[in-house]
Amino acid sequence: MSDIVAIIAGGEGTVTRVLAAEALRRAAREAGHDIEIEVRTGEGVLDPLAASRIAVAGVAIEVGGSEAGDPRFAGKATIRATLADVLADAAAVLGRAAGTTPPGGRRIVAITSCPTGIAHTFMAAEGLLQAAKALGHEIRVETQGSVGAGTPLTEDEIAAADIVLIAADRQVDLGRFGGKRVFQSGTKPAINDGKALIARALDEAELQSGTARPAARTGARKPRTGPYKHLMTGVSFMIPFVTAGGLLIALAFAFGGIHATDAAQAHSFAGALFEIGAKSAFTLFVPVLGGYIAYSIADRPGLAPGMIGGLLASLTGAGFLGAILAGFIGGYATRWLNEILRLPRGLQGLKPVLLLPVLGTLFTGLLMIYVIGRPVAELLHLMTHVLRSMQGSSALALGLLLGAMMAFDMGGPVNKAAYTFSVGLLSAQVYTPMAAVMAAGMTPPLGIALATRLFASRFNTLERESGLSTGVLGLSFITEGAIPYAAEDPFRVIPCTMTGSAIAGAISMVADVKLRVPHGGVFVLPIPNAVTHLGLYVVAIVAGSMLTAVMLGLVKKPAGEADG
Repeated sequence: MSDIVAIIAGGEGTVTRVLAAEALRRAAREAGHDIEIEVRTGEGVLDPLAASRIAVAGVAIEVGGSEAGDPRFAGKATIRATLADVLADAAAVLGRAAGTTPPGGRRIVAITSCPTGIAHTFMAAEGLLQAAKALGHEIRVETQGSVGAGTPLTEDEIAAADIVLIAADRQVDLGRFGGKRVFQSGTKPAINDGKALIARALDEAELQSGTARPAARTGARKPRTGPYKHLMTGVSFMIPFVTAGGLLIALAFAFGGIHATDAAQAHSFAGALFEIGAKSAFTLFVPVLGGYIAYSIADRPGLAPGMIGGLLASLTGAGFLGAILAGFIGGYATRWLNEILRLPRGLQGLKPVLLLPVLGTLFTGLLMIYVIGRPVAELLHLMTHVLRSMQGSSALALGLLLGAMMAFDMGGPVNKAAYTFSVGLLSAQVYTPMAAVMAAGMTPPLGIALATRLFASRFNTLERESGLSTGVLGLSFITEGAIPYAAEDPFRVIPCTMTGSAIAGAISMVADVKLRVPHGGVFVLPIPNAVTHLGLYVVAIVAGSMLTAVMLGLVKKPAGEADG
């Protein structure tokens, strides 16, 4: 008896349908599957499926059928494909069918990733896991976090999957998924409504033909990502360099005092730490930012133009602003060159390893030296001078703005804009915005956690039980811990968190607190010289958190859910 049945009911021409049927039969023989195929033509039905065959089949394939599906397959695991899908790669279509789970369920593999690889990555993974369980689907999620891939997908799992779901805010390498149906999204849909995202993915995922990398396929539609996603890809690769460099610089001052940077200290332990942190890690993070922005746009051929352009930005004094421009210029120029350069088939291999890196680097480098470098360097110098001279009301205004931005969307584009701005200024030795941003980012989850204790009646049982873990996330500078509360009651929670964060940022800026590391929350504060004016910094965080908690207690209504 056959374990797979198929019906080919759409497409133009009898010959095309017969060819598709033969392609499926050949793929089934090679894979060791039994298959029975019914072909509907204008002249009649070829090899009609018997009811007994359909009854014993484990899965059905509909090729070019109606949206409603064949009623004879009701209650069976069914996949749909177009004639073009079958003719392009019948084995991939058959693989989807062979790996289909029992009726009502599908096998899904997923990747989640966010720019920092900390909170959204794992919240999206949890959202997908819970949604798939509720819908009766089988899912495996690979989290591409700050320490690399967690629970990595195996080749067998990918081969058996019906679809690949990418929920990421930065570029993810799709090279492993040739021949699979792939759907791409950001992390927010997975966090907010995983069920709806899975439904969309099952309906809209597109077949990645053959085994070619998506960037190299001809005739395939490359998913649109946009400048924000490219920038966040660069930031995600940059952050480890900034974190390592900042902590090592702080340790250098801890061991060598304020003279750790003097020439006389060059051969001391403190001098070595400063050499590693400031002259190596901090020198690298600007080119890395440019390089991986370009990589996100143009894949590997864009890496050299973006990174070399970023290094030129560093050498010309254009800093992180110049690196961002270099990344976008290098990436888009390389992608454009890839589209317009036409070579004979035998010379195609020269494009990614020779022509594109050389021409892209030449174009980007000349622009950085002759056009972009000096004006951007002047702009960065002016911005640095203004920030360093900020006192009183001007520092207060910047602190209020940065703080409010951090709490507005809690890990979204506005939050990341404030964070990226502050991290970039570390290379210019401007440390006060970084302190304000981290204080403001810690405040929303800390304030909410405090409110669940002080005003317990305003929160339901689940929210109160989650308060402790939300507080731990806040201590770790993971603003996203506040998202579930904001999603539940946005018009009350978000204004409260924005107000508290704005106050925390303002106090930090007015107190001239300087922070040398871009992440870590309270766990980096005890490190000598990582933060200045530590007492006032703690006051800023506590004040912002208390204000958030009190406001929540005043504006939130008593929870409508009865305990128990």
